[in-house]
Amino acid sequence: QVQLQESGGGSVQSGGSLRLSCTASGYTFSDYCLAWFRQGPTKEREGVAVICSDGSTAYAESMQGRFTASLNNTKNTLYLQMNSLKPEDTAMYYCATRQGHIATLSARYYHYWGQGTQVTVSS
Repeated sequence: QVQLQESGGGSVQSGGSLRLSCTASGYTFSDYCLAWFRQGPTKEREGVAVICSDGSTAYAESMQGRFTASLNNTKNTLYLQMNSLKPEDTAMYYCATRQGHIATLSARYYHYWGQGTQVTVSS
């Protein structure tokens, strides 16, 4: 059974930075994608970033230039470096994974989810 565990969330002031981590275990496949999604207090869940084992990536346009995803294949760990954080970035951030190699931010393709880590950005 695939398991995902997020960490690194917290509270920061506007303009600050955080790095989130997601560690995956229980994989029986070598080709996969790991993605970050988020859901704000009154918003729908949205894709943030995805990186796949073949190196392909995708970002939501609103986060390009501020957020950077990276993958440590050996550790099966996904990172999200978040800079220049804004109050609108406040959300629960979820890690998700799927088998395959297409870097999609569509949630319907992801079948395994972590419990989430809270990010709060204050003014």
